[in-house]
Amino acid sequence: MPVFFDLLKEEPEVSVRVVLGHFIFVYIHPYFDGNGRMARFLMNVMLASGNYPWTVIKLDKREQYMSALEKAIVGNDISDFAKFIGEQVSNTIDKKTEFYF
Repeated sequence: MPVFFDLLKEEPEVSVRVVLGHFIFVYIHPYFDGNGRMARFLMNVMLASGNYPWTVIKLDKREQYMSALEKAIVGNDISDFAKFIGEQVSNTIDKKTEFYF
């Protein structure tokens, strides 16, 4: 865990911290149940630290989320997961700005 926290602390780019922090936490967390909730909470804390909005992964996106996460873990390819998280944050930003027009 100290190496994990050092990695996050030393990464200057918020978007990289968000994706890697979420992914690595799920990957190293020793318990099957609860690691997703904690990883999404950690993701949101890191989003908030960069002045991004709190982003909820909706239930109807669960299959896409799990598939991208599985590909990242098993296939050693984090690109779909990074794209998925980016889209969710972008959608949250778009929905928040709709109220201002």
